[in-house]
Amino acid sequence: MTENIDTNLPEERVPRRVIGTPPPGGDSSSLGAPASAEEPIVHEGVKFPDPVKARKAEKVAALLFLVAFLAGIAFIVSYVAFQVGDIDRTQTSNLALGSSLAIALLALAAGLVVWARQLMPKYALVQERHPMASRAEVREEVEKTFLQGAEESGFLRHKLMRRTLLLAAAPLGLLPLVMLKDLGPLPGTSLRHTVWKKGMRLMVEGTNQPIRAADFNSPGGILSVVPQGHENDLNALAKATLILIKFRPEELKSGVNLNWTHDSIVAYSKICTHVGCPAALYEQTTHHILCPCHQSTFDAADGAKVVFGPAARPLPQLPIGVDSEGYLIAQSDFNVPVGPSFWERGDAEAEARGQKA
Repeated sequence: MTENIDTNLPEERVPRRVIGTPPPGGDSSSLGAPASAEEPIVHEGVKFPDPVKARKAEKVAALLFLVAFLAGIAFIVSYVAFQVGDIDRTQTSNLALGSSLAIALLALAAGLVVWARQLMPKYALVQERHPMASRAEVREEVEKTFLQGAEESGFLRHKLMRRTLLLAAAPLGLLPLVMLKDLGPLPGTSLRHTVWKKGMRLMVEGTNQPIRAADFNSPGGILSVVPQGHENDLNALAKATLILIKFRPEELKSGVNLNWTHDSIVAYSKICTHVGCPAALYEQTTHHILCPCHQSTFDAADGAKVVFGPAARPLPQLPIGVDSEGYLIAQSDFNVPVGPSFWERGDAEAEARGQKA
């Protein structure tokens, strides 16, 4: 004989669990708080803020969280929309990224401050020292405190604020992933070369006029020069700017490659080999080139060898000559990387020495 079992009995409804709160079941409130935010809660002399003021504060916090969310989205959009490539575009990108990120973080922080200052009760707590080994009653007290804190925070009762907080935090979690794009691409061999090439004229920096070798005939004279066609290209000039110095023939020492000079005119990179500052100070009596940033000093008459300071290698010399009209021109690019040393410099210089040999 079989017994009929009614399978259509109503199931007990289990309340949904809100993210960041204790699991449902039993009396989760140590305060005996009502489910509605419209009633003040009193526990051992502690009273929540006025419900009307708390509701206004919730709206303010929610608005701030929405602003943080929109600013986070604006950061991602700005990262995609404002690409870098030159100084002006990089400045625009930095302004957009910095502004949006600052607004996102400030709005999120302000919303949390409003939450803590205007929605949570204020009272002093004293935590007594206790043995390291927690007793059962201590664990119960910790659980009770946690549940009390969860209830006092209003995380369960203020749905609008809770949801907008989670919404505001969502794009911030994606920002590190978006910025991973800045890890590439690798520079490749771009750090080893400048824009100088055979036949390119040397132009006076500022006036952008070519230089006749016959006009640059005063020993001790110095000019700052840039490559023709790149006078206003700041990215190119960051590596390609030169110092042009006129010597007497007897002043040149063995460190200077005479095959790369013309009529005792020598061209050196203006970029200091320490950290890349412009080495633009020249002392005519000693033929010393000085970098003002960290006082690295180079002997211009001896291949710009380092005579003082933290720089580790000479200023690279550029091979120069003259064209059919008598203007100074480059014979090639530098044979070694210019500017500060970098991790691939050893391979590049070894390759250059092999080509020279």
